[in-house]
Amino acid sequence: MRKFLKGAAGVLVFVIVVVVVVYVATSPQQPAPESPSTAWLQAGPYAVGSADYTFVDRSRVTNANRDAPAKPERTFITTIWYPASADSNYPLIVHSHGILSNRAEMPYLMAALASNGYVVVATDYPLSSGSVEGGATPDDVANQAGDITFLINSVLNLPANEKPFSGTIDANRIGLSGYSLGGLTTNIATYHAQLREPRVKAAVSIAGLAAPFSPTFFRTTAVPYLAIAGTADALIEYRRQAADLPDKVSNASLVTIEGGSHLGFLGVADPTFRLMENPDTLGCASVLAVVGEDPNAAFAQLGTAEQGIDLARDLPGLCENEMLEAVHPGRQRMITQIAVLSFFESVFNESRTRREEAWRELTQHLVADFPEATYRGRY
Repeated sequence: MRKFLKGAAGVLVFVIVVVVVVYVATSPQQPAPESPSTAWLQAGPYAVGSADYTFVDRSRVTNANRDAPAKPERTFITTIWYPASADSNYPLIVHSHGILSNRAEMPYLMAALASNGYVVVATDYPLSSGSVEGGATPDDVANQAGDITFLINSVLNLPANEKPFSGTIDANRIGLSGYSLGGLTTNIATYHAQLREPRVKAAVSIAGLAAPFSPTFFRTTAVPYLAIAGTADALIEYRRQAADLPDKVSNASLVTIEGGSHLGFLGVADPTFRLMENPDTLGCASVLAVVGEDPNAAFAQLGTAEQGIDLARDLPGLCENEMLEAVHPGRQRMITQIAVLSFFESVFNESRTRREEAWRELTQHLVADFPEATYRGRY
């Protein structure tokens, strides 16, 4: 037995050494230490805290979902990330997750924003998260714009003794971010003629759906807008979902990641997917299982062609693209973190100097330090 245990210990040590060597050998290349982008990858001046809440909207229902019955309210298990040990007037960012995902899908992004002085809120949506009764569905996306309004109100109205952070929220500096179906949610809450949240002053869509929207849809507001998309995204086709956004959305910018995959934006992507040619081989099977035969069916409930929701447009399906080789997910995450943070800082920071520095990072330094990234836009 002693010999066996010694042998097993030796094997375990060997495996650990191999794992560490592989991890180090496959780590993403960092930008040069002296490059402007390196500073944008560091934690900001604030420590980051987080707190969980359950908010219940008793004024709206949760629809029946497959075998799960309807509920008379909408319940939101929510996390708030915030700057700890500080007392200020903070911008608020509401992040919307993708289908089958949850509020913790991008911890690197939440931490980057909170450490730079933002309060960030994300929830598990009642019918599109990965843990809902009856299974996730995209058909509730029209209601998620109203969920954003409810979340904003819930955070703004937290009593002083229930807030996890010191200071206040600046109601004039509210932004949205969203990933995949959450990017669609962000688009609806920012631009939809009836469903939009008018307090939104800036919006980011990461690998979001936008193909059914004509230029008419985006004319309700001219707030700064950033889209981030990958050319190797097998779920959300780059050409028809993202490439034309700077042309049909006023005040819009697009950061393109050459070789960016859909799952490569997630926090778990690095190191989990480092050795995969394209992690979307995993995502496609899961998403196709819950969206039904028509991946664009959820758009039908949003409105008419006259309102800019045009199902007669050249619409892509899901996972119809060639499975291209993906860029290192660590590089993809770095580009995303810098782009989102610098974008919001260019809009919301109260210092003109910082806003200009952020603008230069987004439009010039990011693409200089990351050859995989390109920038195009009007904003």
